[in-house]
Amino acid sequence: MKNIDNILKELQYKSLEQTTRRHFLRNCTTGLGSIALGSMLGSCMGGSGDKVQSTSPQVGNALASKASHFVPKAKRVIYLHMAGSPSQLELFDYKPELAKLHGLECPPALLEGKKFAFIRGVPKMLGPIADFKQHGDSGAWISNRLPHFTQKADKVSFLKAMHTDEFNHAPAQLLMHTGTPRLGRPSIGSWVSYGLGTENENLPGFIVLCSGGNTPSAGKSVWGSGFLPTVYQGVQCRSKGDPVLYTGNPDGMNRDLRKKSIDAINRINQENYNEVNDPEILSRISQYEMAFKMQMSVPEAMDISKEPEYIHEMYGTEPGKASFANNCLLARRLAEKNVRFIQLYHWGWDSHGSGKDGSLEHGFVDRCNEVDKPMTALLTDLEQRGMLDETLVVWGGEFGRTPMQENREGKQMAFYGRDHHTEAFTIWMAGGGVKEGFTFGETDEIGYYGVKDRVHIHDLHATMLHLLGMDHESLTYHFQGRDFRLTDVAGNVVKDILA
Repeated sequence: MKNIDNILKELQYKSLEQTTRRHFLRNCTTGLGSIALGSMLGSCMGGSGDKVQSTSPQVGNALASKASHFVPKAKRVIYLHMAGSPSQLELFDYKPELAKLHGLECPPALLEGKKFAFIRGVPKMLGPIADFKQHGDSGAWISNRLPHFTQKADKVSFLKAMHTDEFNHAPAQLLMHTGTPRLGRPSIGSWVSYGLGTENENLPGFIVLCSGGNTPSAGKSVWGSGFLPTVYQGVQCRSKGDPVLYTGNPDGMNRDLRKKSIDAINRINQENYNEVNDPEILSRISQYEMAFKMQMSVPEAMDISKEPEYIHEMYGTEPGKASFANNCLLARRLAEKNVRFIQLYHWGWDSHGSGKDGSLEHGFVDRCNEVDKPMTALLTDLEQRGMLDETLVVWGGEFGRTPMQENREGKQMAFYGRDHHTEAFTIWMAGGGVKEGFTFGETDEIGYYGVKDRVHIHDLHATMLHLLGMDHESLTYHFQGRDFRLTDVAGNVVKDILA
Protein backbone atom coordinates (compact mmCIF):
# COMPACT_ATOMS: atom_id res chain seq x y z
CA MET A 1 0.00 0.00 0.00
CA LYS A 2 1.33 3.44 -0.95
CA ASN A 3 2.29 5.73 1.89
CA ILE A 4 0.80 9.20 2.22
CA ASP A 5 3.94 10.96 0.90
CA ASN A 6 3.86 9.05 -2.38
CA ILE A 7 0.12 9.75 -2.82
CA LEU A 8 0.70 13.48 -2.32
CA LYS A 9 3.55 13.47 -4.85
CA GLU A 10 1.35 11.76 -7.46
CA LEU A 11 -1.40 14.33 -6.91
CA GLN A 12 1.13 17.15 -7.36
CA TYR A 13 2.42 15.63 -10.60
CA LYS A 14 -1.15 15.26 -11.97
CA SER A 15 -1.89 18.85 -11.00
CA LEU A 16 1.19 20.08 -12.87
CA GLU A 17 0.27 18.03 -15.95
CA GLN A 18 -3.12 19.76 -16.05
CA THR A 19 -1.60 23.22 -15.68
CA THR A 20 -1.17 24.81 -19.10
CA ARG A 21 1.67 27.12 -20.04
CA ARG A 22 -0.82 29.98 -20.17
CA HIS A 23 -1.93 29.29 -16.59
CA PHE A 24 1.66 29.07 -15.44
CA LEU A 25 2.61 32.39 -17.00
CA ARG A 26 -0.55 34.07 -15.74
CA ASN A 27 -0.15 32.86 -12.18
CA CYS A 28 3.62 33.25 -11.89
CA THR A 29 4.35 36.52 -13.65
CA THR A 30 5.73 38.10 -10.52
CA GLY A 31 8.09 35.19 -10.04
CA LEU A 32 9.19 35.31 -13.67
CA GLY A 33 9.72 39.02 -13.32
CA SER A 34 12.01 38.35 -10.40
CA ILE A 35 13.88 35.77 -12.45
CA ALA A 36 14.28 38.21 -15.34
CA LEU A 37 15.41 40.96 -13.00
CA GLY A 38 17.78 38.58 -11.28
CA SER A 39 19.36 37.69 -14.59
CA MET A 40 20.28 41.33 -15.02
CA LEU A 41 21.97 41.56 -11.63
CA GLY A 42 25.71 41.55 -11.36
CA SER A 43 28.65 43.84 -10.99
CA CYS A 44 28.83 47.07 -12.94
CA MET A 45 32.40 46.47 -14.05
CA GLY A 46 32.84 47.49 -17.69
CA GLY A 47 34.85 45.50 -20.16
CA SER A 48 37.72 47.97 -20.11
CA GLY A 49 36.65 50.68 -17.71
CA ASP A 50 36.65 51.36 -14.01
CA LYS A 51 33.86 50.20 -11.78
CA VAL A 52 30.96 52.62 -11.57
CA GLN A 53 28.69 52.16 -8.58
CA SER A 54 25.14 51.13 -9.40
CA THR A 55 22.49 53.49 -8.09
CA SER A 56 20.25 50.61 -7.07
CA PRO A 57 21.16 47.26 -5.50
CA GLN A 58 18.18 45.62 -7.23
CA VAL A 59 18.85 46.52 -10.86
CA GLY A 60 21.83 45.64 -13.05
CA ASN A 61 22.61 46.22 -16.72
CA ALA A 62 20.13 44.80 -19.24
CA LEU A 63 22.92 44.96 -21.84
CA ALA A 64 25.03 42.32 -20.12
CA SER A 65 27.19 40.32 -22.55
CA LYS A 66 25.44 37.29 -24.07
CA ALA A 67 26.73 34.20 -25.81
CA SER A 68 26.73 34.12 -29.62
CA HIS A 69 25.22 31.24 -31.60
CA PHE A 70 28.68 30.07 -32.70
CA VAL A 71 32.28 31.23 -32.50
CA PRO A 72 32.44 34.75 -33.97
CA LYS A 73 35.08 36.21 -36.25
CA ALA A 74 34.34 39.77 -35.12
CA LYS A 75 33.64 41.17 -31.67
CA ARG A 76 32.30 44.50 -32.83
CA VAL A 77 31.27 46.57 -35.88
CA ILE A 78 32.26 50.05 -37.02
CA TYR A 79 29.82 51.03 -39.78
CA LEU A 80 30.71 54.08 -41.88
CA HIS A 81 27.59 55.18 -43.76
CA MET A 82 27.93 57.88 -46.41
CA ALA A 83 24.44 59.41 -46.29
CA GLY A 84 23.21 60.46 -49.73
CA SER A 85 25.17 57.70 -51.50
CA PRO A 86 28.55 58.27 -53.16
CA SER A 87 28.94 57.43 -56.83
CA GLN A 88 30.61 54.06 -57.27
CA LEU A 89 31.48 55.10 -60.83
CA GLU A 90 33.81 57.82 -59.50
CA LEU A 91 35.39 55.66 -56.79
CA PHE A 92 35.64 51.89 -57.26
CA ASP A 93 33.73 50.63 -60.32
CA TYR A 94 35.96 51.59 -63.24
CA LYS A 95 34.16 51.53 -66.59
CA PRO A 96 36.33 52.60 -69.58
CA GLU A 97 33.48 51.69 -71.98
CA LEU A 98 31.30 54.25 -70.23
CA ALA A 99 33.91 56.90 -70.95
CA LYS A 100 33.54 56.16 -74.69
CA LEU A 101 29.78 56.87 -74.45
CA HIS A 102 30.21 60.21 -72.67
CA GLY A 103 27.81 62.83 -74.03
CA LEU A 104 25.76 60.43 -76.19
CA GLU A 105 22.03 60.01 -75.67
CA CYS A 106 21.04 57.21 -73.30
CA PRO A 107 19.79 54.08 -75.13
CA PRO A 108 16.01 53.54 -74.68
CA ALA A 109 16.63 50.05 -73.23
CA LEU A 110 18.11 51.65 -70.11
CA LEU A 111 15.02 53.78 -69.55
CA GLU A 112 12.00 51.70 -70.55
CA GLY A 113 10.07 50.36 -67.58
CA LYS A 114 12.53 51.90 -65.11
CA LYS A 115 11.84 54.30 -62.26
CA PHE A 116 14.19 57.10 -61.37
CA ALA A 117 13.97 59.72 -58.67
CA PHE A 118 14.50 62.69 -61.02
CA ILE A 119 15.48 61.66 -64.57
CA ARG A 120 12.85 62.55 -67.16
CA GLY A 121 13.06 62.35 -70.92
CA VAL A 122 16.30 61.15 -72.50
CA PRO A 123 19.47 61.94 -70.54
CA LYS A 124 23.01 61.78 -71.86
CA MET A 125 25.55 59.17 -70.82
CA LEU A 126 28.16 60.35 -68.35
CA GLY A 127 31.69 58.97 -68.29
CA PRO A 128 33.76 58.76 -65.09
CA ILE A 129 34.57 62.17 -63.59
CA ALA A 130 37.77 60.81 -62.03
CA ASP A 131 40.96 59.02 -63.02
CA PHE A 132 41.45 55.36 -62.11
CA LYS A 133 44.49 53.18 -61.47
CA GLN A 134 45.03 49.67 -60.13
CA HIS A 135 46.56 49.41 -56.68
CA GLY A 136 48.21 46.79 -54.50
CA ASP A 137 48.88 43.15 -55.24
CA SER A 138 45.12 42.69 -55.67
CA GLY A 139 45.02 45.14 -58.56
CA ALA A 140 41.91 46.86 -57.20
CA TRP A 141 40.69 49.81 -59.25
CA ILE A 142 40.48 52.92 -57.06
CA SER A 143 40.13 56.48 -58.33
CA ASN A 144 42.31 59.48 -57.59
CA ARG A 145 39.50 60.84 -55.40
CA LEU A 146 40.78 58.61 -52.55
CA PRO A 147 44.59 58.82 -52.70
CA HIS A 148 45.13 57.76 -49.07
CA PHE A 149 42.70 54.85 -49.27
CA THR A 150 44.64 53.35 -52.20
CA GLN A 151 47.12 52.16 -49.52
CA LYS A 152 44.41 49.78 -48.24
CA ALA A 153 43.64 48.07 -51.55
CA ASP A 154 45.00 44.78 -50.18
CA LYS A 155 43.15 45.04 -46.86
CA VAL A 156 39.52 45.25 -47.96
CA SER A 157 36.85 43.22 -49.71
CA PHE A 158 34.82 45.08 -52.33
CA LEU A 159 31.21 44.03 -53.01
CA LYS A 160 30.62 45.58 -56.44
CA ALA A 161 27.20 44.19 -57.34
CA MET A 162 25.17 45.42 -54.38
CA HIS A 163 21.53 46.16 -55.15
CA THR A 164 18.53 47.49 -53.28
CA ASP A 165 14.76 47.89 -53.67
CA GLU A 166 14.43 51.62 -52.93
CA PHE A 167 15.45 54.66 -55.01
CA ASN A 168 14.68 57.48 -52.53
CA HIS A 169 16.92 58.32 -49.62
CA ALA A 170 14.73 57.83 -46.53
CA PRO A 171 13.25 54.42 -47.46
CA ALA A 172 16.60 53.25 -48.85
CA GLN A 173 18.38 54.23 -45.63
CA LEU A 174 15.71 52.47 -43.59
CA LEU A 175 16.13 49.34 -45.71
CA MET A 176 19.91 49.52 -45.36
CA HIS A 177 19.83 49.89 -41.59
CA THR A 178 16.62 48.16 -40.48
CA GLY A 179 15.92 45.63 -43.23
CA THR A 180 12.68 47.32 -44.33
CA PRO A 181 11.80 50.65 -45.99
CA ARG A 182 9.04 51.27 -43.45
CA LEU A 183 9.26 52.85 -40.02
CA GLY A 184 9.02 50.80 -36.85
CA ARG A 185 11.66 48.08 -37.25
CA PRO A 186 14.84 47.81 -35.16
CA SER A 187 18.13 48.94 -36.66
CA ILE A 188 20.96 46.49 -37.19
CA GLY A 189 22.85 48.03 -34.27
CA SER A 190 19.85 47.40 -32.03
CA TRP A 191 19.60 43.79 -33.22
CA VAL A 192 23.29 43.28 -32.45
CA SER A 193 22.91 44.84 -28.98
CA TYR A 194 19.85 42.69 -28.34
CA GLY A 195 21.62 39.55 -29.50
CA LEU A 196 25.03 40.04 -27.92
CA GLY A 197 24.80 42.78 -25.31
CA THR A 198 27.97 44.71 -24.49
CA GLU A 199 31.24 43.87 -22.77
CA ASN A 200 31.39 47.32 -21.14
CA GLU A 201 28.42 47.95 -18.86
CA ASN A 202 29.46 51.58 -18.30
CA LEU A 203 28.84 52.53 -21.92
CA PRO A 204 25.92 51.93 -24.30
CA GLY A 205 26.27 48.89 -26.53
CA PHE A 206 25.31 50.94 -29.61
CA ILE A 207 26.75 54.44 -30.15
CA VAL A 208 26.04 56.79 -33.08
CA LEU A 209 28.24 59.65 -34.35
CA CYS A 210 27.11 62.08 -37.08
CA SER A 211 29.07 64.54 -39.19
CA GLY A 212 28.59 66.64 -42.31
CA GLY A 213 26.18 69.12 -40.74
CA ASN A 214 23.04 67.01 -40.89
CA THR A 215 21.51 63.67 -39.94
CA PRO A 216 20.45 61.05 -42.53
CA SER A 217 17.26 61.71 -44.49
CA ALA A 218 15.44 58.98 -42.56
CA GLY A 219 16.30 60.72 -39.29
CA LYS A 220 17.05 58.98 -36.03
CA SER A 221 14.84 56.05 -37.00
CA VAL A 222 17.89 54.48 -38.69
CA TRP A 223 19.39 53.86 -35.26
CA GLY A 224 16.10 53.28 -33.44
CA SER A 225 15.13 50.14 -31.56
CA GLY A 226 11.73 49.69 -33.24
CA PHE A 227 9.71 47.09 -31.36
CA LEU A 228 12.73 45.94 -29.33
CA PRO A 229 13.03 47.35 -25.81
CA THR A 230 14.27 50.93 -26.03
CA VAL A 231 17.41 50.09 -24.07
CA TYR A 232 18.78 48.67 -27.35
CA GLN A 233 18.43 51.83 -29.44
CA GLY A 234 21.52 53.76 -30.54
CA VAL A 235 22.78 56.55 -28.32
CA GLN A 236 23.87 59.57 -30.33
CA CYS A 237 27.06 61.19 -29.07
CA ARG A 238 28.71 64.43 -30.19
CA SER A 239 32.37 65.20 -30.83
CA LYS A 240 31.76 68.88 -29.98
CA GLY A 241 30.28 70.16 -26.70
CA ASP A 242 28.67 67.78 -24.22
CA PRO A 243 29.07 64.26 -25.66
CA VAL A 244 25.47 63.36 -24.74
CA LEU A 245 22.77 65.96 -24.18
CA TYR A 246 20.92 66.14 -20.85
CA THR A 247 23.15 63.71 -18.94
CA GLY A 248 24.98 66.44 -17.03
CA ASN A 249 23.84 67.63 -13.61
CA PRO A 250 21.94 70.92 -13.53
CA ASP A 251 23.02 73.75 -11.25
CA GLY A 252 22.54 72.91 -7.60
CA MET A 253 22.67 69.12 -8.07
CA ASN A 254 25.80 67.14 -7.30
CA ARG A 255 26.46 63.48 -8.10
CA ASP A 256 25.33 62.24 -4.65
CA LEU A 257 22.02 64.05 -4.96
CA ARG A 258 21.58 62.71 -8.51
CA LYS A 259 22.18 59.20 -7.18
CA LYS A 260 19.50 59.64 -4.52
CA SER A 261 17.06 60.99 -7.13
CA ILE A 262 17.61 58.01 -9.45
CA ASP A 263 17.29 55.62 -6.52
CA ALA A 264 13.88 57.12 -5.73
CA ILE A 265 12.75 57.05 -9.37
CA ASN A 266 13.82 53.44 -9.81
CA ARG A 267 12.05 52.34 -6.62
CA ILE A 268 8.84 53.77 -8.09
CA ASN A 269 9.56 52.09 -11.42
CA GLN A 270 10.23 48.80 -9.64
CA GLU A 271 6.91 48.99 -7.79
CA ASN A 272 5.19 49.79 -11.08
CA TYR A 273 6.83 46.79 -12.73
CA ASN A 274 5.76 44.51 -9.88
CA GLU A 275 2.16 45.60 -10.49
CA VAL A 276 1.91 45.48 -14.28
CA ASN A 277 4.91 43.34 -15.37
CA ASP A 278 5.64 45.54 -18.39
CA PRO A 279 9.20 44.73 -19.62
CA GLU A 280 9.55 48.27 -20.94
CA ILE A 281 9.69 49.41 -17.31
CA LEU A 282 12.83 47.30 -16.87
CA SER A 283 14.28 49.11 -19.91
CA ARG A 284 13.44 52.42 -18.27
CA ILE A 285 15.21 51.36 -15.07
CA SER A 286 18.27 50.27 -17.06
CA GLN A 287 18.29 53.55 -18.95
CA TYR A 288 18.37 55.58 -15.73
CA GLU A 289 21.20 53.35 -14.53
CA MET A 290 23.10 53.78 -17.79
CA ALA A 291 22.62 57.56 -17.82
CA PHE A 292 24.12 57.76 -14.33
CA LYS A 293 27.15 55.71 -15.38
CA MET A 294 27.55 57.69 -18.61
CA GLN A 295 28.07 60.92 -16.67
CA MET A 296 31.57 59.67 -15.90
CA SER A 297 32.36 57.09 -18.58
CA VAL A 298 31.27 58.95 -21.74
CA PRO A 299 33.24 62.22 -21.26
CA GLU A 300 36.40 60.19 -20.69
CA ALA A 301 35.80 57.97 -23.72
CA MET A 302 34.97 60.95 -25.95
CA ASP A 303 37.98 63.09 -24.99
CA ILE A 304 40.40 62.88 -27.91
CA SER A 305 42.55 65.79 -26.68
CA LYS A 306 44.84 63.39 -24.80
CA GLU A 307 45.72 61.41 -27.92
CA PRO A 308 49.35 61.83 -29.03
CA GLU A 309 50.16 64.30 -31.78
CA TYR A 310 51.06 61.61 -34.32
CA ILE A 311 47.54 60.18 -34.00
CA HIS A 312 45.98 63.59 -34.68
CA GLU A 313 48.24 63.96 -37.69
CA MET A 314 47.34 60.49 -38.98
CA TYR A 315 43.58 61.09 -38.75
CA GLY A 316 43.56 64.83 -39.44
CA THR A 317 41.63 65.45 -36.23
CA GLU A 318 40.96 68.76 -34.48
CA PRO A 319 39.76 68.33 -30.87
CA GLY A 320 36.58 70.24 -30.14
CA LYS A 321 35.43 70.22 -33.76
CA ALA A 322 32.53 68.25 -35.21
CA SER A 323 34.05 66.26 -38.08
CA PHE A 324 34.23 62.85 -39.68
CA ALA A 325 37.93 62.70 -38.77
CA ASN A 326 37.16 63.22 -35.08
CA ASN A 327 34.42 60.61 -35.27
CA CYS A 328 36.78 58.03 -36.81
CA LEU A 329 39.21 58.51 -33.94
CA LEU A 330 36.33 58.31 -31.48
CA ALA A 331 35.25 55.06 -33.15
CA ARG A 332 38.66 53.56 -32.43
CA ARG A 333 38.51 54.73 -28.79
CA LEU A 334 35.03 53.28 -28.36
CA ALA A 335 36.13 50.02 -29.97
CA GLU A 336 38.97 49.84 -27.45
CA LYS A 337 36.36 50.11 -24.70
CA ASN A 338 34.41 47.23 -26.22
CA VAL A 339 31.38 49.12 -27.49
CA ARG A 340 29.64 46.51 -29.62
CA PHE A 341 28.26 48.58 -32.53
CA ILE A 342 29.66 51.99 -33.54
CA GLN A 343 27.76 53.78 -36.30
CA LEU A 344 29.17 56.79 -38.16
CA TYR A 345 27.01 58.82 -40.54
CA HIS A 346 28.61 61.40 -42.85
CA TRP A 347 26.07 63.54 -44.67
CA GLY A 348 26.31 65.31 -48.04
CA TRP A 349 26.93 62.66 -50.73
CA ASP A 350 23.84 63.34 -52.87
CA SER A 351 25.56 64.38 -56.12
CA HIS A 352 22.76 65.35 -58.52
CA GLY A 353 24.62 68.21 -60.20
CA SER A 354 21.89 70.74 -59.51
CA GLY A 355 24.38 72.94 -57.64
CA LYS A 356 28.11 73.23 -57.08
CA ASP A 357 28.11 71.55 -53.66
CA GLY A 358 26.08 68.65 -55.06
CA SER A 359 28.21 68.11 -58.14
CA LEU A 360 30.69 65.38 -59.02
CA GLU A 361 33.42 67.86 -59.93
CA HIS A 362 33.15 69.99 -56.75
CA GLY A 363 31.06 68.91 -53.74
CA PHE A 364 31.75 65.22 -54.31
CA VAL A 365 35.49 65.93 -54.30
CA ASP A 366 35.12 67.79 -50.99
CA ARG A 367 33.28 64.84 -49.43
CA CYS A 368 36.01 62.47 -50.58
CA ASN A 369 38.68 64.72 -49.04
CA GLU A 370 36.75 64.73 -45.76
CA VAL A 371 36.68 60.93 -45.44
CA ASP A 372 39.76 59.67 -47.33
CA LYS A 373 42.46 60.28 -44.73
CA PRO A 374 40.39 59.49 -41.60
CA MET A 375 38.93 56.18 -42.80
CA THR A 376 42.38 55.09 -43.98
CA ALA A 377 43.85 56.05 -40.60
CA LEU A 378 41.11 54.10 -38.82
CA LEU A 379 42.06 50.89 -40.62
CA THR A 380 45.77 51.52 -40.00
CA ASP A 381 45.22 52.35 -36.32
CA LEU A 382 43.07 49.28 -35.69
CA GLU A 383 45.63 47.05 -37.40
CA GLN A 384 48.58 48.51 -35.48
CA ARG A 385 46.76 47.89 -32.20
CA GLY A 386 45.92 44.31 -33.12
CA MET A 387 42.19 45.11 -33.26
CA LEU A 388 41.35 44.93 -36.97
CA ASP A 389 41.03 41.12 -36.99
CA GLU A 390 38.24 41.34 -34.39
CA THR A 391 36.59 44.54 -35.69
CA LEU A 392 34.36 44.47 -38.77
CA VAL A 393 34.54 47.79 -40.64
CA VAL A 394 31.82 48.45 -43.24
CA TRP A 395 31.68 51.43 -45.66
CA GLY A 396 28.96 52.43 -48.15
CA GLY A 397 25.82 54.37 -48.98
CA GLU A 398 22.15 53.43 -49.35
CA PHE A 399 22.15 52.91 -53.15
CA GLY A 400 24.25 53.66 -56.25
CA ARG A 401 24.30 56.31 -58.98
CA THR A 402 23.26 56.05 -62.62
CA PRO A 403 25.74 55.80 -65.53
CA MET A 404 23.80 58.57 -67.28
CA GLN A 405 23.90 62.25 -66.35
CA GLU A 406 20.90 63.48 -64.43
CA ASN A 407 18.37 65.68 -66.15
CA ARG A 408 15.16 67.14 -64.80
CA GLU A 409 12.18 67.81 -67.01
CA GLY A 410 14.43 66.93 -69.94
CA LYS A 411 17.03 69.60 -69.10
CA GLN A 412 20.63 68.86 -68.19
CA MET A 413 21.93 70.01 -64.81
CA ALA A 414 24.30 72.94 -64.44
CA PHE A 415 27.04 70.60 -63.18
CA TYR A 416 27.88 66.94 -63.56
CA GLY A 417 25.67 64.69 -61.45
CA ARG A 418 24.06 61.27 -61.34
CA ASP A 419 20.59 60.17 -60.23
CA HIS A 420 19.78 57.50 -57.64
CA HIS A 421 20.26 53.93 -58.84
CA THR A 422 19.05 50.69 -57.26
CA GLU A 423 20.61 48.13 -59.62
CA ALA A 424 24.29 48.45 -58.75
CA PHE A 425 26.57 50.02 -56.15
CA THR A 426 29.73 49.23 -54.22
CA ILE A 427 30.48 48.81 -50.54
CA TRP A 428 33.67 47.62 -48.90
CA MET A 429 34.32 45.61 -45.75
CA ALA A 430 37.55 45.08 -43.81
CA GLY A 431 38.79 43.12 -40.81
CA GLY A 432 36.50 40.95 -38.68
CA GLY A 433 36.76 37.75 -40.71
CA VAL A 434 36.52 39.00 -44.32
CA LYS A 435 39.07 38.32 -47.04
CA GLU A 436 41.80 40.84 -47.74
CA GLY A 437 42.41 42.25 -51.21
CA PHE A 438 39.31 40.60 -52.65
CA THR A 439 36.61 41.73 -55.06
CA PHE A 440 33.23 40.00 -55.19
CA GLY A 441 30.60 40.78 -57.81
CA GLU A 442 30.71 42.45 -61.18
CA THR A 443 28.62 44.96 -63.11
CA ASP A 444 28.15 45.27 -66.86
CA GLU A 445 30.39 47.37 -69.13
CA ILE A 446 28.73 50.64 -68.16
CA GLY A 447 27.97 49.88 -64.50
CA TYR A 448 24.19 49.71 -64.89
CA TYR A 449 23.37 46.13 -63.84
CA GLY A 450 25.04 43.63 -61.59
CA VAL A 451 25.85 40.68 -63.86
CA LYS A 452 27.73 38.42 -61.46
CA ASP A 453 27.47 37.62 -57.74
CA ARG A 454 24.81 40.18 -56.87
CA VAL A 455 24.33 40.95 -53.17
CA HIS A 456 21.10 42.29 -51.66
CA ILE A 457 20.82 44.29 -48.45
CA HIS A 458 19.43 41.23 -46.66
CA ASP A 459 22.51 39.26 -47.74
CA LEU A 460 24.76 41.97 -46.33
CA HIS A 461 22.90 41.87 -43.00
CA ALA A 462 23.05 38.06 -42.86
CA THR A 463 26.80 38.21 -43.48
CA MET A 464 27.43 40.87 -40.84
CA LEU A 465 25.51 38.88 -38.23
CA HIS A 466 27.34 35.70 -39.25
CA LEU A 467 30.71 37.37 -38.70
CA LEU A 468 29.51 38.35 -35.22
CA GLY A 469 28.66 34.73 -34.49
CA MET A 470 24.90 34.96 -35.00
CA ASP A 471 22.58 33.01 -37.28
CA HIS A 472 20.34 35.60 -38.93
CA GLU A 473 17.47 33.09 -39.06
CA SER A 474 17.71 32.39 -35.33
CA LEU A 475 18.05 35.96 -34.08
CA THR A 476 14.34 36.71 -33.66
CA TYR A 477 11.96 38.74 -31.51
CA HIS A 478 8.29 37.89 -31.01
CA PHE A 479 6.07 40.86 -31.80
CA GLN A 480 2.39 41.18 -32.75
CA GLY A 481 1.88 37.45 -33.04
CA ARG A 482 4.93 36.36 -34.96
CA ASP A 483 8.71 36.15 -34.81
CA PHE A 484 10.55 38.97 -36.57
CA ARG A 485 14.16 39.09 -37.66
CA LEU A 486 16.47 41.64 -39.29
CA THR A 487 16.46 39.80 -42.63
CA ASP A 488 12.71 39.05 -42.45
CA VAL A 489 12.21 36.02 -44.77
CA ALA A 490 15.28 36.52 -46.99
CA GLY A 491 19.04 36.82 -46.83
CA ASN A 492 22.00 34.53 -47.47
CA VAL A 493 25.47 34.72 -45.98
CA VAL A 494 27.99 35.79 -48.66
CA LYS A 495 30.38 32.95 -47.90
CA ASP A 496 32.81 33.82 -50.71
CA ILE A 497 34.08 36.91 -48.87
CA LEU A 498 34.71 35.08 -45.58
CA ALA A 499 38.37 34.62 -44.70
